[in-house]
Amino acid sequence: MPQRLEARRTTAADAAGLAFADLGLGGNLIRVLGELGAERPFPIQAATIPDAVAGRDVLGRARTGSGKTIAFGAALVERLLRLKGQGAFASDPKPAQARKQRGVREARGATRKPKALILAPTRELALQIDRTVQPLARSVGFYTAQLVGGMPVDPQIHALERGADIIIGTPGRVEDLVARRRLDLREVLVSVIDEADHMCDLGFLEPVQRVLRHTVRGGQRLLFSATLDTSVSALIGEFLSDPAVHEAEEAAAMPVDHRVLVVQRAQKDEVLVELAAGGGRTIVFCRTRTSAEQTAEMLGAAGITVTALHGNLSQARRELNLAKFASGRARVLVATDVAARGLHIDAVDLVVQADAPEDAKGYLHRTGRTGRAGTAGSAVLVIPPSREARTREMLDEAGISPSFFGEAAPGSTGATTRG
Repeated sequence: MPQRLEARRTTAADAAGLAFADLGLGGNLIRVLGELGAERPFPIQAATIPDAVAGRDVLGRARTGSGKTIAFGAALVERLLRLKGQGAFASDPKPAQARKQRGVREARGATRKPKALILAPTRELALQIDRTVQPLARSVGFYTAQLVGGMPVDPQIHALERGADIIIGTPGRVEDLVARRRLDLREVLVSVIDEADHMCDLGFLEPVQRVLRHTVRGGQRLLFSATLDTSVSALIGEFLSDPAVHEAEEAAAMPVDHRVLVVQRAQKDEVLVELAAGGGRTIVFCRTRTSAEQTAEMLGAAGITVTALHGNLSQARRELNLAKFASGRARVLVATDVAARGLHIDAVDLVVQADAPEDAKGYLHRTGRTGRAGTAGSAVLVIPPSREARTREMLDEAGISPSFFGEAAPGSTGATTRG
């Protein structure tokens, strides 16, 4: 995090006893949050919602699975509702039945323009955000539109033509629709950047900057991420004014057992089958799409119920495969790093990294898929002997002390004991 910004830390004890009403949310939103399973605020929600509802720029850091989506989603909808009550959207065209006059033909294109924008680095995360934000928005009369790449653009254009209050999308598709003059962001008063550091890591810094420059200058910005480091300083410096900086309490000790298995290449497939067959819900991470597909085929041939998630799949297929894993119809998910951040999949017992991540940040995000919501988990990294030194450096940087780091072979992986 940039040195000039000092975060206020909010702990579980600080959030204890608070209700969403104490944070400034209205009754409809609280009711929908209850339907979504959110009965009481988590620390990141208790920390950031009051400032966001009050109109301040917010910089929020909390690990994956801590409730960031509800933190910015509920706050954004409540903020829009208050702005509407103050007359900020008075120029919006009235509903068709109210503004239709006898003998006057309706002007084409008289649709309300977006007032809020949420940017996410991947289409999966954007669609997942919409599943949370949409019911909140609908409960108070607002509408969302999903603008993501990898999906047909015509339905997204039609959604804009019907009118949308909150845009949820990926930078590339949003920028494309702006360039086509199908999307007008000039009335956007509140912008959210989710997983900001990952956005920068993926090379989206400049597209995000260009998109935000189309929104109201001096508008409210909410920037959330699991990590806030120097990679996002350009966004903070240009778009956030005197932000309220919050950091939510990390778990005192993540209930995840970390192990590193040093495996000869000729035995790697056997080891992966043994780990995946050990029982429980498992995610296997691979570096490339080809590797993920080959690994999924290999595990399937071994009789394991498996599905895959990677960029070569259509969006419909990706959603179907993710649903199979989430429902338990497939016990193992083989994925690239598209599944490493943002996706909320509960009760993952084991994360296996078939290919080592690029860096410590990638390791933490992958292993963050397990040990969530206070449940125990296990993480296994499979590496060749040539990568031992680099792996030790990465784990030191990540602050991880593995319970085991050594040679392993089929029959000695500890797969059935989960560490």
